[in-house]
Amino acid sequence: MIVSADLARLAPSEKAAMIYAEAHGDVANRLWRAALGGDMGDAGNRHASITGPRTAEPAGFDIDSLMSLLAPRSSAPSAPLSAVDDSTAPAAAAPCVVGATEPGRLGGLGPNGRFGGALEAAARRTGIPAAALAAIVDAEAAKGCDGSWKTNSRNPRSSAAGLGQFLGATWQGEAERAGTWLHSIAMGQGWLSSDGRVLPGARSALLALRYDAATAINATADYAHRSVTLLKKAGIAIGEDITTVARAAYLGHHLGTADAVRFLKGGLGSGRAKLLLHAQVGSAAASRRIASVGDAASAHRSWLLDYIDRHVTPTRFAV
Repeated sequence: MIVSADLARLAPSEKAAMIYAEAHGDVANRLWRAALGGDMGDAGNRHASITGPRTAEPAGFDIDSLMSLLAPRSSAPSAPLSAVDDSTAPAAAAPCVVGATEPGRLGGLGPNGRFGGALEAAARRTGIPAAALAAIVDAEAAKGCDGSWKTNSRNPRSSAAGLGQFLGATWQGEAERAGTWLHSIAMGQGWLSSDGRVLPGARSALLALRYDAATAINATADYAHRSVTLLKKAGIAIGEDITTVARAAYLGHHLGTADAVRFLKGGLGSGRAKLLLHAQVGSAAASRRIASVGDAASAHRSWLLDYIDRHVTPTRFAV
């Protein structure tokens, strides 16, 4: 079994807290999956609490209108031991309140410079620009007060964990999907059955790799490539500029491809939007948002578009 370098540095009390958070999150995720009607599809992430505007987007949104809103308002794997030094990051802490580039070029990482090598390598492997990957991770991971990404990020409302905030089921699916970084690791470790499924006894070790920086970044890159490819196949017009690519990939990462297609082609149904918004911002905040705009679909769209506009900004990381 491979042990993540990041996990190995944790004190016993920190490890106990993470184990508790993992168990608590798994229970919460089962309850949430049941509330959503069983299968949550391929959604990769659910945020804990994010604020946004209280105004609805116009009805009849088309892809061109969406992408104009999403535009800036101003101008083969080795063993999954993280190469970054994250020894100072506290365990399972909440976030602080606070033209396409070449795939391998990054800037503006600040305290996250230690992740640059993994981001650039994942970009070269998948073709997703490194700055786009940095923007997705920046929108997903919990942060220290200096803006540093916490490799042991954990969402208390679901099983989402790590720099990419992958749900357990999505992470397992990526390990079973041929051609991914995680699949190669799972094959090499003997974690897959003869029919390509993750063995029950290997699941805990596999899920622990979400806290490994290099593995999480590469899985994020694989999932981004998948999202962009499937959105294009579904008829979504995605340009080549880095912001459009990053934000389209983020929609797939955040909603799962099926819901991302629905969101872009005409909007999620009111019932689905209500469930997702409650899961994202909490019941009280979701109810206030829905009441302020009149319907759940508009409230969810307004929140998500605003979050993407403010937080998925790859130009910050482009050279």
